[in-house]
Amino acid sequence: MELTPPAVRELLQRLGRLPGIGPRAARRIAEHLLTAPESEVEALAETLGRLRQQVRLCSRCFLLTETDPCAVCTDPGRDRSTILVVEEPTTAWSVEATGEYRGLYHALLGRLSPLHGIGPDDLTIEPLLARIENGGMREVILAMDPTVEGETTALYLARLLKPRGVAVSRPAAGVPVGGELGSVDRVTLSQALQLRREL
Repeated sequence: MELTPPAVRELLQRLGRLPGIGPRAARRIAEHLLTAPESEVEALAETLGRLRQQVRLCSRCFLLTETDPCAVCTDPGRDRSTILVVEEPTTAWSVEATGEYRGLYHALLGRLSPLHGIGPDDLTIEPLLARIENGGMREVILAMDPTVEGETTALYLARLLKPRGVAVSRPAAGVPVGGELGSVDRVTLSQALQLRREL
């Protein structure tokens, strides 16, 4: 006999589709939502509803923002001669938390992955090249995750960028191979940025 109510089964299925949420974690989250005060659950539902209405991608750098262009792109105190390229917008949050980087950002919204049908046209490479060609850019830091696909993406971008007269670099060692920049501790990430190497 199936004891799980249909609404709970649907919740478990939806939670299970989230990255990093397996069946056990989905069950714990569902149990919490079912036993938490109703006001807490309603507040969460309202926040999720506003999330898709208010948060969008910056039209210049593709970071997540509620204003377009974003706070980084409009900040006159940022170093406009340096741009740090990340795979996903959320990686910039980890970089910003180090306090070491004061330049601009550009999120590719993914990485090259021929096996999954993701090519250059599926990423924000053209807008990146347009930003470089507008002038004033001295260095591009390619902060892709140290995975096979991340390295492939970095090498592809380096070949496109070098003829455009900008220095191209990568964060130094310290980021584990196969890891994600967004999950690296602040000290390691800060050192990796300070000791970046030219490609």
